[in-house]
Amino acid sequence: MSREPILEVDSLTVDIDGQAGRRRILDDVSIRLEAGEPMGLVGESGSGKSMTLRSILGMLPPTATIVDGEIRFQGRNILTSGPGGKFDQRIRGTGISMVFQEPAIALNPVMKVGRQITDAVAEHRGLSKRAAHDLAVDLMDRVGIADPERRAANYPFQLSGGMRQRVMIAAALAQEPQVLLCDEPTTALDVTIQAQVLDLFRSMQQENDLGLLYVTHDLAVVAQLCQSISVMKDGRIIEHGVLQEVFDDPAEDYTRTLLSATPRIDGPAQRVDGSASRLTSREEAQ
Repeated sequence: MSREPILEVDSLTVDIDGQAGRRRILDDVSIRLEAGEPMGLVGESGSGKSMTLRSILGMLPPTATIVDGEIRFQGRNILTSGPGGKFDQRIRGTGISMVFQEPAIALNPVMKVGRQITDAVAEHRGLSKRAAHDLAVDLMDRVGIADPERRAANYPFQLSGGMRQRVMIAAALAQEPQVLLCDEPTTALDVTIQAQVLDLFRSMQQENDLGLLYVTHDLAVVAQLCQSISVMKDGRIIEHGVLQEVFDDPAEDYTRTLLSATPRIDGPAQRVDGSASRLTSREEAQ
């Protein structure tokens, strides 16, 4: 039975200004995410995946402009002035949180990680310094960081890449969001740590009934984590459906080519020759 959507992106269109003039980076993008649904948003680099997430979170670069469409959270348009308007900042964190690809960049290098986890929520919740510390330790324990009491006092450079990513997840969960956006958060991790982080996302999504929108170019990751999938190409969503149905019978040639370059989910990993499966983005074609 279908549930009410918690997040709806309706006909989102975004332009960006550059040295070559204005160009369209998102074109009539629509997404419907239900509460508790894990959805994959896939496509090659430059297809518009990250820009879609940044639009939802109100973090587009200054040169980008929303020219059409709506973004609704719990049925309410969070573009407070409509197309091209301002984002409702109250939604960020408390309603929608994001885990970025590079925790080494996203984390403050001169602030202890425990404080970074709770810094955004301590004042909002009226937490004392001790209560904020205890919350950070609890969240670090929940995301599988060993000896969280000690690690809370560490700086990012003292942690491994996998630990820093877990800190980012803990910080995202600290504000108890209802939607979690993930921008290729396991790309820079080795295979073992990647598997652990994906298990963590799966358990956190299920325990907290999170709507999860997971951006990646790796369909093998989506196969492990998601129930539905949207495929992006040149700033447009060209295919959407239940994960297994799209994998078994893709409607678009682009999706079939993307799948042919991905390890199979129904047997041993197999890849076609990279030269035969190379996809071409709009920028490369020009």
